[in-house]
Amino acid sequence: MVNQTDPRLAYGRPATTAEGVAFDAGLRKYMLSVYNYMASGVLLSGIVALLFANSGMAAQVFSQGGLLAWVIILSPLAFVMVLSFGLNRLSTPATQAIFWAFAAVMGLSMSTIFLTYTGTSIARMFFITAGAFAGLSLFGYTTKKDLSGFGTFLVMGLIGLIIASVVNMFLGSSVMQFAISVIGVLIFAGLTAYDTQRIKNMYFQVAGSDFMGKAVVMGALSLYLDFINMFMFMLQLFGSRE
Repeated sequence: MVNQTDPRLAYGRPATTAEGVAFDAGLRKYMLSVYNYMASGVLLSGIVALLFANSGMAAQVFSQGGLLAWVIILSPLAFVMVLSFGLNRLSTPATQAIFWAFAAVMGLSMSTIFLTYTGTSIARMFFITAGAFAGLSLFGYTTKKDLSGFGTFLVMGLIGLIIASVVNMFLGSSVMQFAISVIGVLIFAGLTAYDTQRIKNMYFQVAGSDFMGKAVVMGALSLYLDFINMFMFMLQLFGSRE
């Protein structure tokens, strides 16, 4: 029996046929849902971060550096782990609720940027990152080149970047932090293109299944993390401090 979800078969379907047109429409709707979730998550994080910072609570919590500060900093990681390892046991509504909770908590964690950088530089880096993200994601969506091998290299680089960041927490080296920020921008720029292609290919595996709703959320989470991390590293490199 022919596997109707095989991406190699899907790419080969002529768009002029009724089936091909329906498939293309389904893919566009799927990708639009992913981008809408991702953009809404970024918007929610930004609103929460701004409100938390302007309330004065962010300065109070993070200046003390107590348990609450660490809970806020580490909570987004806990949500990501729940989504990653418990996805098969979660319903679609539960997956969506956890994503929104993650975006809100991420906003609390990111509120420190409004205490560290000027509003003008934050806005400038945000729009620069948004433009770069759009171009890179478009490339990942349209390219015919298989980026899976490139993605493996990037994931390995990401692991190295995390280790270097942890080490520099103890060293406090400004030179090492600069190198980490530069490499971080490059890694998440590459991951944006890779993840977009991976999310697109995922559609051919989940189309018409009950898993599709959860696939949309997980795709949005991947692109959200790519965007936010690229933005944060850009801010560290070019942002003007208060």
